[in-house]
Amino acid sequence: MASMNPPLPTIAKPRPRPQVMRLTEAAAARITELTQRADSEIVGLRVGIKNGGCAGQSYTVEYAHEVRPTDEVVEDKGVKILVDPKAVLFLLGTEMDYKADRMQAQFIFNNPNQVSACGCGESVQLTAAKADH
Repeated sequence: MASMNPPLPTIAKPRPRPQVMRLTEAAAARITELTQRADSEIVGLRVGIKNGGCAGQSYTVEYAHEVRPTDEVVEDKGVKILVDPKAVLFLLGTEMDYKADRMQAQFIFNNPNQVSACGCGESVQLTAAKADH
């Protein structure tokens, strides 16, 4: 005799969240070096966006001493980046690189959400990433 119970509905699995940022080997090596020689224990670097500068916004990078409950945690190439939750949509798809030459050394953000930058390179104009449907 056949069962009288209807089949159970299939529950859709949630889509995996995209990784907000990725790192180049140079950026990962520099972050490792910074965390090893820091004066106090740090868990990684915190990356964010602040308003200001001639183009309107600029990137922020600072030592992170703890993981905040609202941080978006990115682990790539053995290092940890903590992304400020207000910056996630502006950084989605960004590659963080590190460049050093005789004149300067800095983290570089290759960001698909960047619309423009000022001439000095200190500030940028960003737009929020578009959700794919």
